[in-house]
Amino acid sequence: MANSHSHASDKHGHLIPTETGAKTGVEKLLDVVERVGNMVPHPAVIFVLLIGLVIVLSHVFYLMGATVTFQAVNTETDTVENVTTSARSLLTADGIRFMYSGVIQHFMNFTAVGVIIVAMLGVGVAEASGLVAALIRKLAMVAPRNMLTYILVFVGIISSIAADAGYLVLIPLAAAAFLTVGRHPLAGLAASFAGVAAVFTVNILVKPLDGILVEITNDAIAILDPSRSISLTSNFWFSIASVLLLTIVVSLVTDKFVEPRLGAYTGERPEDDHQGVTTEESRGLKFSLWATIGVMLFFAALTLPPGAPLRNPETGSLIENSPFMNGLIVFIALAFLAAGWAFGTGAGTIKGTVDVIKAMEKTVASLAGLIFLLFIISQFIAFFTYSNMATLAAVNVGDWLEHVGLGALPLLVGFVFVVALLDVIMAGAIPKWAIFAPIFVPLLMRLNVEPEAVLAAYRIGDSPMNAVTPMNAYFALIVTFAAKYQKDAGVGTVIALMLPYVVVLFVVWPLLLVLWHLFGLPWGL
Repeated sequence: MANSHSHASDKHGHLIPTETGAKTGVEKLLDVVERVGNMVPHPAVIFVLLIGLVIVLSHVFYLMGATVTFQAVNTETDTVENVTTSARSLLTADGIRFMYSGVIQHFMNFTAVGVIIVAMLGVGVAEASGLVAALIRKLAMVAPRNMLTYILVFVGIISSIAADAGYLVLIPLAAAAFLTVGRHPLAGLAASFAGVAAVFTVNILVKPLDGILVEITNDAIAILDPSRSISLTSNFWFSIASVLLLTIVVSLVTDKFVEPRLGAYTGERPEDDHQGVTTEESRGLKFSLWATIGVMLFFAALTLPPGAPLRNPETGSLIENSPFMNGLIVFIALAFLAAGWAFGTGAGTIKGTVDVIKAMEKTVASLAGLIFLLFIISQFIAFFTYSNMATLAAVNVGDWLEHVGLGALPLLVGFVFVVALLDVIMAGAIPKWAIFAPIFVPLLMRLNVEPEAVLAAYRIGDSPMNAVTPMNAYFALIVTFAAKYQKDAGVGTVIALMLPYVVVLFVVWPLLLVLWHLFGLPWGL
């Protein structure tokens, strides 16, 4: 794609366009998005304002008597129940008590905080030891420059089996890898973020989320046909096709549009930015490899034998609701800790346990700003959930779409975009599906649409918006990563980067769904 303008950069790496021709309409639109987005206040201020808005609106809807009745899956009893939900005010005596007495509990319930701290304890040691930098340089040496995007996007999609590791590890690594090979680091960040977030619900591997979504789907199927059910791998073939297709699509968007728009990067580079690895680092990488193998063998003993302690004690499953999968972030943290410690020992960057502890302390200290923001977000989510406004919106929009009278295929595609719209305010995949499944699964089954197709449509609608919604708990972290390479990067910078991916995915992915349905291809095993 020909550029309509070139770029210079200031000392911080911020891009300054130098006009060589008229900008295209899309380039002008993204420039506006970036300028407007960067005028947005600090994310903490945004969420404080949103908390105020939720408090006011909760009381307005409460006074209006807003109520909805719908069928929802009770995930504790695996039964479908008629549920009536009403708006709850945060300005009543009960609401005020909830806000005041629950501050600490709301924060404790926000598991993203614990996940980040635990993961970064291991990752911090790996980074402080020099392992991450050495791996990046090694990757730059062995990976063809024109295949780097495809590799990082594919790994990002696969990382959804442990999504937190994708956000915390792969995205900053991808930015640094692009920088090392002379490409723009924000392009690497954008490509990996798209893989991790915008293609989140599909994988070539079965993951814990699949078990929950399938269980809710089967409960919804039972409303119409109690004798029918789908399996854990009901979307297996569609997921594999989606992963392969979207790896190519996301990579092409990066290489042909996002990176050319960014231009050449001439900002600050790490002081130790050099080609290749030293003899000490090569020794450290060997030590790291053996340490990683040791961790793998240790966990293999805890997971692979029948009746192993980290399998599901009731079903024996290693994937579905097993201690191993539920605590996967601990495995990742320990793997990085062992690999980083071993690398540091071999390379001479870690002399003893004191250095390891100092690396952990430094990592946790660097998370202070993010932890404060997550504290504010945890209160917002708790207040919003208490008010029931998200449920009221989901049910009313779902009922409207059901009664429009469209055919099966338009309704299936329309369902994708309704899920996408609500994903902006209700980011969790499970609560949305618990509401939507009892409505749309029986409805589309009556129109001869397989329940597997409805679940596939839900996967599509629930994914791309993750890359641009502030309700993504890691969105602020991505802004922080971007600011490392562009000092004044803000919300608008990240949205402008990710918007092309979202638009293209909402064209290509639903088209794959339509073709899959029309040709009657098997959705899974």
